Amino acid sequence: QVQLVESGGGLVQAGGSLRLSCAASRSIYSWYVMDWYRQVPGNQREWVASVASGTSTNYADSVKGRFTISRDDAKKTMYLQMNTLRPEDTAIYYCHLRINGVNYWGQGTQVTVSS
Repeated sequence: QVQLVESGGGLVQAGGSLRLSCAASRSIYSWYVMDWYRQVPGNQREWVASVASGTSTNYADSVKGRFTISRDDAKKTMYLQMNTLRPEDTAIYYCHLRINGVNYWGQGTQVTVSS
């Protein structure tokens, strides 16, 4: 079992920045992929970015060049640095981890970008 807890969301003006954190309740082997997803109420959950082994990262086209995903396995924490935020980035952001076929999700953190 793993518990994931997100933090760092909030209200920011367009063009601003936020840094999200996802703290895990126990150590996660570096080869497990960790992800950020986001969801607007009424819409499907959307994949945002993934990180594995610290340096292998992938991004959705909508955030590429603006968001940076990273992880610090010693601190059991994953991050999402979000720059040049846009109103369309407004959503609840969730961290995700899949281990041995089991999906683990955090409770989410709200990000609101005002125009």
